[in-house]
Order: sequence, then C-alpha cells, then structure tokens
Amino acid sequence: MSRARSSKAAPAPAPTDAHPCRLYLITPPRLDDLDGFAGQLEEALSGGDVAAVQLRLKDTPDAEILIAAARLKPLIEAAGAILILNDRPDLAKAAGADGVHLGQEDAPYAAARRLLGPQAVIGVTCHDSRHLAMQAAEAGADYVAFGAFFPTATKSPKSTATPELLLWWAEIFEVPCVAIGGINPDNAAPLVQAGADFLAVSAGVWAHPNGARAAVAAFSALFAQYGRAFTP
Repeated sequence: MSRARSSKAAPAPAPTDAHPCRLYLITPPRLDDLDGFAGQLEEALSGGDVAAVQLRLKDTPDAEILIAAARLKPLIEAAGAILILNDRPDLAKAAGADGVHLGQEDAPYAAARRLLGPQAVIGVTCHDSRHLAMQAAEAGADYVAFGAFFPTATKSPKSTATPELLLWWAEIFEVPCVAIGGINPDNAAPLVQAGADFLAVSAGVWAHPNGARAAVAAFSALFAQYGRAFTP
C-alpha cells in the first residue's frame, strides 16, 4: 500500500492527476458462515477497485482465524488485493498474509517488523493523534489510520477525527493515510476531498441495502468523480 502523486488533494474536487483514493475492506467481526461470506466478498471484489481486505475477527480462536484466512486469501489475491490481519503479527505470519494492522495496544511496530520482514505491509492505528501518526511514520509504518470519522456500530471508537486531519497529513507526509469509522458511499466525499489515500469500510459495504457489489461500485464512482480513481 503506497502512493505516488504529482499533486495534492485539497477540500475541492481533486485534479485528474491526483493520487488515487482506494477502498480498504474490513471483514465483519464474526463470520458464522464462512462460505457465505466468501461469496459476499467475491461479490464485493467484483464491484470495483479494492486495495486490501483486513481480516478482523474478534473473540475467535486462532485456528478459526487461520481457516478463514486460508479460505479468503485466494479470492483476495485473484482480485489483485492484499490480505491484512488485525492485531496479531504472529497469525499474519502463520496465515501467509501480506501484512498486519496494529492498534495502539497491540504488538509494537518494531517487533512486528522483525517478525514479518521488510516486505510486509504494517499499518498503525493513530486515532485522531498527529503525534502518534508522526511516530508511526518515523518508525517506518506503511500507513497510518485515523478515525473514527463517523459513528460506527462495528466497534466503540476511542476518538473522533475530522477531514482537516487528513488534509494536514496529506499536505506534509508521503506515508499513506487511511480513514476509518462509519464510512459509507453517502458520507465519504469529504474524506476523499481532504486527501485520504484509503477508506477503510466494513458495514458500509457488507450492510449496504443494494448489496456489497453495489457498495463498492458506488465508492469507485465517488473516487472517479473527484479525479482519484485508481488506474492499474
């Protein structure tokens, strides 16, 4: 997960040569029907560009997480996306995932990097903190994640972020930023305008009234509207 750009996004429609904004899907916290979700994931991946899928299962035995990763990884790879595991560098390594997403209470970034190696994608939750984000970027994180931008039922947010934080980051730093928290196709425009490199979305896709494929297509249309569609 990286970005290359020749101009910066601002709180107005971005120029056509702006760096792309891409979708970062997060699974529901429970997958009681793994095969059923695999079908839903395939549907989502067929709707448009998806950069990454984070497997984020809570209160789930390690063995079940590894089974889920093995089931979903081929679908993700076939779509040209990468698989990220939440919280656990050890499970990410065991699953052959492309990387791990670390919260502030998870394994330290340096320990995760030592375990997973230089090619792994390692992102860090930074809430609404500029200080935490700068620390993570200086340490070598591949992306920093800010949020929550909107109310969310997926988890209890510890902070509330604003588009101004994204704009500040995008104007100064090359490390990509991920916006997370209650994002859906109807409320995402200010985040795209402010310069988010990735939008992390869970219920905004899986619970979309028209289905996961329609949700991803709506995000893709939004990115194109602001001149920030991804071109392979």
